[in-house]
Amino acid sequence: MPSRARKAKPHIAVIGAGSFGGWISLQLVEWGARVTLLDAWGPGNSRASSGGETRVMRGTYGPDQPYTELAARALKLWRKYERKWKRQFLHRTGVLWMVSGGNDTFERGSVRLLSETEIPYEEISVARMRKRWPQINFESIEWGIFEPECGYLDARSSCKAVVDAFVNAGGRYRQLAVDAEGLENTAGRSLTLSDGSVLSADQYVYACGPWLGKLFPSAIGGRVRATKQDVFFFGSPPGDVRYSEQCLPVWADHSGHFLYGIPGSGRRGFKIADDTRGPEFDPTNGERLVSLETLKRVREYVSFRFPGLKRAPLTETRVCQYEQTPDSHFIIDRHPAAENVWLVGGGSGHGFKHGPAVGEMLAELVMKDKEPAPIWRLGRLQTQLLRF
Repeated sequence: MPSRARKAKPHIAVIGAGSFGGWISLQLVEWGARVTLLDAWGPGNSRASSGGETRVMRGTYGPDQPYTELAARALKLWRKYERKWKRQFLHRTGVLWMVSGGNDTFERGSVRLLSETEIPYEEISVARMRKRWPQINFESIEWGIFEPECGYLDARSSCKAVVDAFVNAGGRYRQLAVDAEGLENTAGRSLTLSDGSVLSADQYVYACGPWLGKLFPSAIGGRVRATKQDVFFFGSPPGDVRYSEQCLPVWADHSGHFLYGIPGSGRRGFKIADDTRGPEFDPTNGERLVSLETLKRVREYVSFRFPGLKRAPLTETRVCQYEQTPDSHFIIDRHPAAENVWLVGGGSGHGFKHGPAVGEMLAELVMKDKEPAPIWRLGRLQTQLLRF
């Protein structure tokens, strides 16, 4: 087993240039490490879970979880790097949570943690919501949470910006794939790359999203499962700005299926998706065609909740994937048989926003030779896999 002695300037290989891998690489360079970042298709590519144009930034996560605190830290880091780079990635449209009758444990539990982490929010009545956003039909909704400092993030472009900053800070980026054959047995020693070269490092960080289980069938395997997620964009009527980011926040609706949407941004149309986990999906070779059944269900929802879009044309579709763990918690842990190998993933549909905070956390773990908190460790998944 490799020694845990640390070099003053260790060489660390990071595999995967998505939200987690890109931010980890940048933070490691800022800690003083020598870092080589690898990605098979490039930061924010269309196969990656970090691909696509936008992702939601929110703090509402329900009770008894670490993600509101993590989101609060990520918000600060997004602001820090936006100021440093003089670029905007977080669009603070606000996020509206529409709460229906019945069980509102998720939202009630969120309020306390939002307050504790000082993420601004307001509990908002239906009367106020109707007055502020008359383009929404609030039938069956009883109250809401509004997060004014949250909104949506530019996904693909921020992934590239992070990698550009990493390179400018002295990191090395190579667009190459890692040979997966026998990797689990040699992962702590060296990597064979797709151009035939061999890369050796002191530490290895695998932030490979939906490919993590394929690369490490023993340590990860079915603990990370890729699911197909369909995303739809609808065109608003000509000249109608009610569904644009100037007039509408990011929104989420728990009244039936958990649906969420991002108002028209970048002239791409009104984005809506169903958070229900889809069928298993091959992120490398899967055909990215949306389900007509899901489209029908989403159209019916749009007609009900946003009546002005009842006849809106479908202008664009997208298929991405979640890399889902059984409990939806991230994986941030050492490989059980190679302590100089870190496995980071399991974004489970909500990881993108946390990228800066995960990068900061992992850089500290690696550079200070610390151990992760129990909630991130692989061992917690042993008893849950059978139910997954």
